[in-house]
Amino acid sequence: MNISIFSMANKLVTGADSLQQLTEEVTRLGMKNPLIVTDKVLLNAGVVQKVEDLLSSTYGIFSDVNPEPEIEIVEQCVRAIRNGEHDGLIAVGGGSVIDIAKASSVMATNSGSIETYFGTNLIEVPGIPLIAIPTTAGTGSEVTNISILSDTKEQVKKGIVSSYLLPDVAIVSPVMTLTCPPSVTAASGVDALVHAVEAYISKFASPVTNALAIGAMKLIAKNLPKAYAAPDHLEAREAMITGSLMAGLAFGNAGVGAVHALAYPLGGRFHLSHGVSNSLLLPFVMKWNKIACLERFRDIAEALGEKVNHLNDDEAADKAIEAMTRICRYVDIPESLREFDIPESSLSEMAAEAIKQVRLLRNNPRALNVRDIEKIYRSAYGI
Repeated sequence: MNISIFSMANKLVTGADSLQQLTEEVTRLGMKNPLIVTDKVLLNAGVVQKVEDLLSSTYGIFSDVNPEPEIEIVEQCVRAIRNGEHDGLIAVGGGSVIDIAKASSVMATNSGSIETYFGTNLIEVPGIPLIAIPTTAGTGSEVTNISILSDTKEQVKKGIVSSYLLPDVAIVSPVMTLTCPPSVTAASGVDALVHAVEAYISKFASPVTNALAIGAMKLIAKNLPKAYAAPDHLEAREAMITGSLMAGLAFGNAGVGAVHALAYPLGGRFHLSHGVSNSLLLPFVMKWNKIACLERFRDIAEALGEKVNHLNDDEAADKAIEAMTRICRYVDIPESLREFDIPESSLSEMAAEAIKQVRLLRNNPRALNVRDIEKIYRSAYGI
């Protein structure tokens, strides 16, 4: 049967003034004592204060989220929820913060260890109410049904996938991204581009996700350099957070592929940020996927601003890869795995880990075995 199912956050509020809707949503969801989930950087930068100023109820703050969220942080957050008798969560941050909040929401109401819920549709009951307020334009976590966490014991990232992880409300305001530093703007912005590209070429793409993915690519390609060069450019910031949102809606339903599968070992083993890992690997995985989706790559090239009318499909596909590489260079994304403390000897071990990401690799337009994955890693390493 040809059936497409589209899911997203229960309510989406966007626009420069959208944060003003927070008070009404807190009341509507019955939060009388919410817990703000964030990190210390945002807390010290005064970003969280914008949320605090709008809360008339009692509230608490949990600010111990790390850039690459770990299982242990969820456990700490759940203890904070229970000890403070909090009846809802307000996530203020990037993808790491929102992923921690999503996992904590369901772990506050589901029994057992979090390890038992890694996988798809294993959560048994809904979590406590959750409002997600992104402060970066990248992950799209505010509208997706997945939480990615680092397993420090196995040194790998794992995912929980469930409709119960979808936030009750996503408040998406460009104002909340204005303090985002250039390096994070770059990594998260290209990460959103990865989401759009992988959703567009996914085996499970649909007309709805295709339109969102192409729209996201156009917005990001045009506005990421502006947001990187001029962090206070509100129009560019609004275009970026809209593009990130659209990419999140696209990949949240079509899925992502080999870029993410190969990025997980980099994050879990070497603690590279999710955005940097995806951004660095994207051009190399695109080269691998090219022959499986030449016409799609032509569309991607056009969405990224390339003139391809006079080119055949193979030439147009190359333009897509060139454009993607150029955007990465504009915003100073590292060009090679060599730039990090990653020994060449670990490439085969990472390939053995990446091939286990069946949930992601099944979406990819071209099949990969462990040798193919190692070849991509070696290309990204410059050998």
